[in-house]
Amino acid sequence: MPAWGEIVVLAAGAPVTTPRDAARDAARDELVNADYHRHDPSIQQRIFDWIMERVDDALGALAGGGTSGTTGLVLFLVVAAVIGAALWWRLGAPRRAARTDLGVFGGTGPRSAAEHRADAERHAAAGRWAEAVREQMRALVRGLEERTLLDPRPGRTADEAAAEAGRALPGHAAALTAAARTFDDIAYGERTADQAAYQLLRDLDRALERTRPVLAPAAGGAA
Repeated sequence: MPAWGEIVVLAAGAPVTTPRDAARDAARDELVNADYHRHDPSIQQRIFDWIMERVDDALGALAGGGTSGTTGLVLFLVVAAVIGAALWWRLGAPRRAARTDLGVFGGTGPRSAAEHRADAERHAAAGRWAEAVREQMRALVRGLEERTLLDPRPGRTADEAAAEAGRALPGHAAALTAAARTFDDIAYGERTADQAAYQLLRDLDRALERTRPVLAPAAGGAA
């Protein structure tokens, strides 16, 4: 009779004994088979279940289940902080549901592209990157207006300016869209401005100055 942990298999009438270590390895390999774990909860579900267990513990402590009210309150605040961090990690920073969009130029009066560029450089030199980004985007849009690639229009948003300018400068359409998104994210507080964001807009502004527009064909079909 085989010792514990051994497996006896009859093959062609002859007993075959599997050593204990080999049997253990075979069992382990079988148990890690993916077919046995297809219905296991996901990592997100396990995290959620763990958080809910902590919430139940904290609520039980607040109800006086053998813990002082102060300790229960501390536990509840800790769990609330963990839940907030988990939601932030899972969903990202909350975006503003509604915002007042005053356009690229906001409430500023009419100024030239050169004036906006000078202000952007001054803000950048002082490390005020949010102000530098805003002024540089205004310089970019005003420069396109001065070249008549955009018609001057109060209240135009960065996205609208990028879409309209992209039709005249198709080689820079993607860069214009990215610049408008960067401007919006920084202008409305959803992203922290930095030197890289300012440099992106400044380099694009300079590239646009050197780019000739693509003219639309005449109405009669002539080039």
